[in-house]
Amino acid sequence: MTTAVDEESRAEIAGALSRLLADTYTLYLKTQGDHWNVTGPMFPGLHAMFETQYIELRDAVDLIAERIRALGHPAPAGFTAYGKLSSIAEGEAGLEALDMVRDLAAGHETAAQTARDVVAGAEKADDIATADLATTRVEVHEKTAWMLRATAA
Repeated sequence: MTTAVDEESRAEIAGALSRLLADTYTLYLKTQGDHWNVTGPMFPGLHAMFETQYIELRDAVDLIAERIRALGHPAPAGFTAYGKLSSIAEGEAGLEALDMVRDLAAGHETAAQTARDVVAGAEKADDIATADLATTRVEVHEKTAWMLRATAA
């Protein structure tokens, strides 16, 4: 292992990152589903906004999974694994547009908290690479939650 972080800390951080990966992937799927299914007078704006958001989440899952691998641990994959690890419930079909927006805002707030937990563990272990990645995730999720809350106001 080329990292200066000890094995016990790497395992703990990889576990926290696995939860962040599951939250991010679940939120990605919800956002993409809402992109496909949104209707009503807000359709054009929400359809475009949801697409921007799910593309960002799609790219983030790769970065998170690669960091888990860099720490020497397998990245969880698959719906069963994510279902066990995620703090975010799967999406619901048939939501009204503003309910989609509120649901996604809550999901981003949850993911931000999960990312904060990663930051805390990474900083404790002096794992600056993971702390940096997770800090960026906090920033993205908090900004996205704010934009969604502003849309639903």
